[in-house]
Amino acid sequence: MTQNESRDGREKSAASNQAGFGAPPEFGRGGLVIASCCSGTYMARKVIAHYRSEFQQKTGESDPVEMLDVDSHFPDSETRVRLDRHVSGRDVFLFQALCNPVSDTVIDENTMAFLIAARALREHGARHITALLPYLAYARQDTPSKFKREPTTARLMADLSIQSGIDQLVCWHPHSGQIHGFYGDTPIHLLDPVSMFVEICSRFKSRDDVIAVAPDAGASKLVTHFSRALEVSSAVASKLRTGPREIQITQIMGDFRGKRTAIVLDDIVSSGGTVFELIRQLIDDGRVEEVILCASHNLCMKDAHERFATLHERYSLAEVKVTDSIPQTERFCSLPFFSVHTLSETLSKVIHRLHHERSISEMF
Repeated sequence: MTQNESRDGREKSAASNQAGFGAPPEFGRGGLVIASCCSGTYMARKVIAHYRSEFQQKTGESDPVEMLDVDSHFPDSETRVRLDRHVSGRDVFLFQALCNPVSDTVIDENTMAFLIAARALREHGARHITALLPYLAYARQDTPSKFKREPTTARLMADLSIQSGIDQLVCWHPHSGQIHGFYGDTPIHLLDPVSMFVEICSRFKSRDDVIAVAPDAGASKLVTHFSRALEVSSAVASKLRTGPREIQITQIMGDFRGKRTAIVLDDIVSSGGTVFELIRQLIDDGRVEEVILCASHNLCMKDAHERFATLHERYSLAEVKVTDSIPQTERFCSLPFFSVHTLSETLSKVIHRLHHERSISEMF
């Protein structure tokens, strides 16, 4: 078979499997293993459950996936990784939550566990290692601040990940697409949130009284694609950081005539300062009557919880919708207007397609 014939066969197979799952006659790369560091186990288990359910339903066969937990600690707090089974020749997908607010671990500790786990899998013969980091820590440090002596830490993270032994990376809506360049020849799949947000907000489709709002210029591209897909108008805010923890919304550009509901979209909510000032201004200025907030990543910080509660009580924040890219704490989940949408179905389909060397672009 020629190279072109092989490529044509793969493309035809991918075209018949656009929903994500299919019934391939054989498994790629010698068997599928889903491994997880401790902080990534919550997502790995949900993905495996969905993968097994879909595979059984589509093929009628028993599931082909194995689960592998890899890390623990020595008494002196050093991370220890020990593989309890053979991985040589296997196609391994390694999960880790670099930010895990429901545990006592911190980002640096989780990052080190991920790097050691990847190296262990490489040294013990895994044929192919895909890192699944739904929230990519350090991605916001992709450009040093002007007039500050700072490193490009996002590049360092890429260098360490590549040296640890990963073959490719999957992450959900990172802060900047610029990180593509940091990984060089290593494939990196940046999963796009637009289709999920459109589905979540489908009840607002084509409504003349709805407007999508970007809290800053960085979110404008996301909001543009979202508003086009949802068939609503859009606006963008301009912000000025006046201090380490102080944000000022200087202007909001868009046509708010006849608008009742604003859908604010952002990639990351940390302290919530930006969205607080934006939503407060939208309501105080009488531009809209209610606000829906959608975010790809919620870091579960105390300040954000307090601001969400205040916005709901005083500034007509009707709903907050986030994903489980980061494990969400009970404190946030107990808010009556707060909902968490899982990435497990999306990630299980991504794994299936990558395992069988098929394109994932049709999914988005």
